[in-house]
Amino acid sequence: MAIDLGSLLGKKNPPLIGLDISTSGVKLVELSEAGKNEYRLERFASEPLPRGSVVDGNIENIEQVSEAVRRVWKKSGTRAKHVALGMPPASVITKKIILPAGLSEDQLEVQVESEANQYIPFALDEVSLDFCVIGPAQNSPDDVEVLIAATRKEKVEDRVAVAEAAGLKPLVMDIESYAARAAIDRITAQLPKGGQGQIVALFQIGAQVTHVSVLQDGQTIYEREQPFGGNQLTQDIVRAYGLSFEDAEAKKRSGDLPEGYERDMVEPFLENVALEVTRAIQFFFTSTPYTHIDQIFLAGGCAVTPGLVEIVAERAKISTSVVSPFKGMQLASGIREKQLRAEAPSYLVACGLAMRRFEE
Repeated sequence: MAIDLGSLLGKKNPPLIGLDISTSGVKLVELSEAGKNEYRLERFASEPLPRGSVVDGNIENIEQVSEAVRRVWKKSGTRAKHVALGMPPASVITKKIILPAGLSEDQLEVQVESEANQYIPFALDEVSLDFCVIGPAQNSPDDVEVLIAATRKEKVEDRVAVAEAAGLKPLVMDIESYAARAAIDRITAQLPKGGQGQIVALFQIGAQVTHVSVLQDGQTIYEREQPFGGNQLTQDIVRAYGLSFEDAEAKKRSGDLPEGYERDMVEPFLENVALEVTRAIQFFFTSTPYTHIDQIFLAGGCAVTPGLVEIVAERAKISTSVVSPFKGMQLASGIREKQLRAEAPSYLVACGLAMRRFEE
């Protein structure tokens, strides 16, 4: 089945599960509607990936990844076969262009392709290309603003192959940073005054990369990636205790490590995270006209490390909290709340992907 990079064009097609494939594992979320703009979390599950099966967002071992997807699907207990998948932001080129209003779909397509030719560094037949009309262009009532998204076909095909090998049907291909933003917009709307005018910095601390997004009123005003993540702590554990990477990762999660581990490894790691966050914020201030941030949200597997929120808030002098994408949602009877609290911050992208089910 061919699938466009429908990054912003998901068709409403219930039920749909969000499936986030990252360097360290696969995460699945299924949501249902529980009233107007109200959601219920039906299922969530995760499955680790063998090291090296996904590298820098590229799927290196389709068999290993599809096996993990099959396991996570079974573990979750869902019956839904339709999935929304995400592409890493670094592998997608996005660009906003201005086109005349009133063009037919076919005319838009021709215009988009000729525009895309100018800035995509590959032949168009090697590219999955999609576009979405955002709305009327500012200062020009006769034009519309159009967002183009393009990525190498093989990158889309790899993700489609993984889903299909696991017996699933990919319907939507999103961009991970857009999915995270959809999930965060729900949370920001729960801030005082619906978060209006607030500048929010989101730090998604992954295994290898920290993705930084700064948002204001539903728009991304700044974005970058830093090569820093939770694997650094795992590597420290490997070196200190002579464990394999997999064992170190498991013991890091369970906390089953010798006395002195907190002091000798966790504390320096937390200092490092806080340093990365404050550096990123300084970089944001020096490279944009903005001079303040109202709120820091921490997400990703590392976000729940005890002491992290406090040290980041203290170093950055900005209100900081760990973000749960499921905040304010109803929970299905089978959801284990303790497990959800511990793991929720790492489900931001999977939750945003699952939310695509409810878009018109």
